Amino acid sequence: MGISQGLSIPSFLLPLALVLNLVFVCNGGTTSAFVRNVQKGVNMSLDSDVFAVPSGYNAPQQVHITQGDLVGKAVIVSWVTEDEPGSNAVRYWSTANNKQKKLAKGKIVTYRFFNYSSGFIHHTTVRNLEYNTKYYYEVGLGNTTRQFWFITPSEIGPDVPYTFGLIGDLGQSFDSNRTLFHYELNPKKGQTVLFVGDLSYSDNFPNHDNVRWDTWGRFVERSAAYQPWIWTVGNHEMDFAPEIGETKPFKPYSHRYHTPYKASQSTSPFWYSIKRASAHIIVLASYSAYGKYTPQYQWLEQELPKVNRTETPWLIVLMHSPWYNSNNQHYMEGETMRVMYEPWFVRYKVDVVYAGHVHAYERTERVSNIAYNVVNGICTPIKDQSAPVYITIGDGGNLGGTETNTTEPQPEYSAFREASFGHAIFDIMNRTHAHYSWHRNQDGYSVEADSHWFFNRFWHPVDDSTTHVFH
Repeated sequence: MGISQGLSIPSFLLPLALVLNLVFVCNGGTTSAFVRNVQKGVNMSLDSDVFAVPSGYNAPQQVHITQGDLVGKAVIVSWVTEDEPGSNAVRYWSTANNKQKKLAKGKIVTYRFFNYSSGFIHHTTVRNLEYNTKYYYEVGLGNTTRQFWFITPSEIGPDVPYTFGLIGDLGQSFDSNRTLFHYELNPKKGQTVLFVGDLSYSDNFPNHDNVRWDTWGRFVERSAAYQPWIWTVGNHEMDFAPEIGETKPFKPYSHRYHTPYKASQSTSPFWYSIKRASAHIIVLASYSAYGKYTPQYQWLEQELPKVNRTETPWLIVLMHSPWYNSNNQHYMEGETMRVMYEPWFVRYKVDVVYAGHVHAYERTERVSNIAYNVVNGICTPIKDQSAPVYITIGDGGNLGGTETNTTEPQPEYSAFREASFGHAIFDIMNRTHAHYSWHRNQDGYSVEADSHWFFNRFWHPVDDSTTHVFH
């Protein structure tokens, strides 16, 4: 509540009033009162420098990498050529052995969407890499060759430190550019981006203008060509448009962005798992069938018991539609998936769940709502130290602006929420501790607008709630 005009406040109470005016303390945690521009964003124009096509005949563009196997010893390198297919090979070498250059060959795909024809989309998997090694790689062999690099993770182990970046619902607005720039300059230096869905927002343009898939690919190349982005599919990747004859969901996305789903025995690229350093990461698909007997259900049922917490202590789940969200936008859209899978998350002690979809930021306490059985009426979320923390990070910079219409009073399960754009960092220290921080775009690069120490649910399952005194 602000200070009303005409209200007399004793001078000795004024500093306290100003402090209290910074946040609203509700039934739950904190609703930040930080004020940012709430107007709708503006997309960057097609001639923006971040969308520039690289010079040279048939120059590779939209270069990006993702993990290419289960354990982090492979990468999938993807790029697009426009003039002709050109070579599908990747030439690569390590800094320790730069005289022995190797070749990996891949596949080329194309697609049509309404009146758009794609370029030649290349996907090549580079395998049998050494852990903790810097590799250089080249694409566009025989025409205009471009060179990039990446660093493989350390060998999987329980105390391997690793730093993940978190971005969601990025789009290609001026705010999107600020988010990516802010992430790139964060001194914590994320090593891999966990992306929670909604990439280009091309479906917001007339006829789902797929040129905006190309511009987005060139926009994120400055990061995605140098460190893996782990992909989660969102609703804006569906591109289901029967009014223009496009009835195959996810067509542009599935041609452009590949995942190593077969390595985890998944039958779909939209749900899969990877191991990286000391983390086991499960990616789920909010917009594919997930009910009992469906392929995604059966896969997750078999996947969770495979997680070896003595090898990968940190169990992280990515999805697009949040299960716990106190924003009226998209409120309870993830409820049916929550009902299906939440008991498993509690049983297997998932550490943290990241989602997007809501264009604002929120972090919950550890809560569960698994007691309800239709007749008992027990349907209120409760504090549960075996449950995950749920974090909504759909604040990448979408065109619609941040979403400020929150439920009031703030629910008890909500620890912190704010309607601002930004990114997050999940910094794993060892098997017991990880430090999480959220960084709003308006702050300095090292400023933590929200932060939290995570205690691992398997190795150090003590109370790590916001209100608890840490030991």
